[in-house]
Amino acid sequence: MSGILLGLGCERRPPTAAPASPPPEAPVPLSAYAGSAACAECHPAAFELWRQSHHALAERPVSATHDAAAFRPAREFRDGSGTTKAEWTGAQPVVVTRGPSNSPAAFPVDRVLGESPLRQFLVATGGGRWQTLEAAWNPHHAEWFNVFGGEDRRGGEWGHWTGRGMNWNSMCADCHNTGLRKNYEPATDTYRTALAEPGVGCEACHGPARAHVEWRRQQRDSKAADLTLTKLTPDRMLDTCGTCHARRAELTGRFVPGEAFTDHFALATVDETENYFADGQVREEDYEFASFLGSRMHAAGVRCGDCHQPHSAKTILPGNALCQRCHAGGANRAPVINPATHTFHRAGSTGSQCVNCHMPQTTFMQRHPRHDHGFTIPDPLLTEELGIPNACNRCHTDRDTAWARTAAEKWFGTKLARPTRERARWIAAARRGDHSAMAPLVSVLRTNAAPFWQAVVVRMLEPWILEAPVSEAVRALAGHTNALVRANVVRALEPLLEPESGPVRSALMARLEDTDRGVRLAAAWALRDRLEPASRAGSELRHSLEFQSDQPLGQMRLGHFHASRAELPKALEHFRRAVAWDPNSPPLRRELAVALSQSGDATGAVTELEAAVRLDPKESEFRFLLALAYGEAGRPERVSAELEAALKLNPKHARAAYNLGLLRQERGDRDGALNALLLAESADPLDPRVPFARATVHADLGQVDEARIAARRALELRPGWTEAEELIRALSR
Repeated sequence: MSGILLGLGCERRPPTAAPASPPPEAPVPLSAYAGSAACAECHPAAFELWRQSHHALAERPVSATHDAAAFRPAREFRDGSGTTKAEWTGAQPVVVTRGPSNSPAAFPVDRVLGESPLRQFLVATGGGRWQTLEAAWNPHHAEWFNVFGGEDRRGGEWGHWTGRGMNWNSMCADCHNTGLRKNYEPATDTYRTALAEPGVGCEACHGPARAHVEWRRQQRDSKAADLTLTKLTPDRMLDTCGTCHARRAELTGRFVPGEAFTDHFALATVDETENYFADGQVREEDYEFASFLGSRMHAAGVRCGDCHQPHSAKTILPGNALCQRCHAGGANRAPVINPATHTFHRAGSTGSQCVNCHMPQTTFMQRHPRHDHGFTIPDPLLTEELGIPNACNRCHTDRDTAWARTAAEKWFGTKLARPTRERARWIAAARRGDHSAMAPLVSVLRTNAAPFWQAVVVRMLEPWILEAPVSEAVRALAGHTNALVRANVVRALEPLLEPESGPVRSALMARLEDTDRGVRLAAAWALRDRLEPASRAGSELRHSLEFQSDQPLGQMRLGHFHASRAELPKALEHFRRAVAWDPNSPPLRRELAVALSQSGDATGAVTELEAAVRLDPKESEFRFLLALAYGEAGRPERVSAELEAALKLNPKHARAAYNLGLLRQERGDRDGALNALLLAESADPLDPRVPFARATVHADLGQVDEARIAARRALELRPGWTEAEELIRALSR
């Protein structure tokens, strides 16, 4: 059976490089920070605005003055399948809740995250760890609640408050403090986390300022140029805001204001996942940065400081007056919009407010409504077609989508038929695997689309990267001026790296010397099997992998790194650790199973994939891989059922259909084999193995003409394929 089925893994070449060198730069020392209080000497007005801001209160020690109302009197509330109690005991607040063993225990609270509309609390758990409680306090309504609602997370789960998903050192601390150094110790799985100042202080946005403070004190009356602080351009200010106001992966732990976002973070954008709706609206907790990058406001040159007071973070003007700064006419080129006639709502009503239509709110963490910064257009038609929410029905919850569509079309007519609507349709089609989305998405890459959306489209085209129009259009962007586009191009081109040399490999090798670290890291990852660890990109990749190694996904990436370099014992060590840290993650089980299969442990691969199927029985890929594992483990009686289950869950699973066709052919069921192979060919018309297999079945049935046509199709897809040429000659005889 294992001779028929496609294997779980592939062989990688061993490395030939020297040991890794240290990363090329050291983090800024904490001694370079002066603290926000030092700024008040010369900037009292700005300091006073900041002092009571949410940034200043992003993290702080627990305070009897500030927090007593949450714990006195003692409160108890229903929390999933149990109860949680908050009380002030002696000199310290305590939360009694279910711990790692799911038994209630008292946990002293030392620190507070956030201010309004909710506050979370930190508990020290040993090894330098701080964990963030699920139980949170809403100061506006004087109520306790669970930030995960009714999910009822349990001890041992990654996302439980005692798990790594709620670990402050890794998940919270960087955005709630100034000058944070995570300082994770992989050997002991502990932390020595340090910071310059709790809360988001002045230097979190302006950079380390001790040299500036000392210079200013010495040169108080001097008019000499100040060379001690980096002057931030509006774009660099936006990058600084984005470091915390974005869904992103941290790459270095060493960002300093004035540097590029993409040098230190990998941004989550609209992609094949459900993090965003297809039109770019936020769906999961995506924050503001990526949506704003894709907006018309960003394209027009608007930046954070045009709307927000930088020290209080509040908007500069209230309500529509803020939007009218640009849209009332004047020197700028923004279209003139009169809210009185544009909104079709009574002046002063909720519906007359610009933000309620173009920046709809989504509530996260049960109590935190946030405005979408994509400045999207409400489109009830996309709600009908794709389930994308529209601002009309977000407000008018008592009316249906047809009512909203009728009203919108009456008011705005053909103006709603915008290119953004078509783009959303194509992205949604690409997510479904619909081949018809390919050509229009390629056309987006060849226009002057916003760089953000070009980067998105590159990701959406990855399933068709082997097709010439796609690979050519993507390769043409390898030298794009935007780093996000270049990084996504590198990721998309990785499947084309098989030849030892060629234009794709050359293009990616060039990106190892890119001016942007994020692009260099993407190229280093794509070329990891032969990467020179002592090179700059190799050193940066190793540092990034180690920085992320305190989380299961970080361990998974380390596993992939070593597996690609034929270091299977190390790879297995990391994959096993990832599963141990998050045993309920089916994808991690899958990766461990692949590595076990590569190492020859077919039984272990079966065990992991059976666990993955139990955890996610509706994922067709796990069923397909389990079928392969059963074949490798010498259990052929289980293979057919799993392949059929995979196809029942996803009729477009081409590999499952192909393998089922081969299996049926081996068992003498040629009609069944043809049906499965035709299904595979329909799902993936570019795989030459499928028509070749179909040609052999037709030949066995004596259907010479059909066999010849199928063999020629295989030869079209893989010119020079010896087996196909020999079959055609045999059929001619």
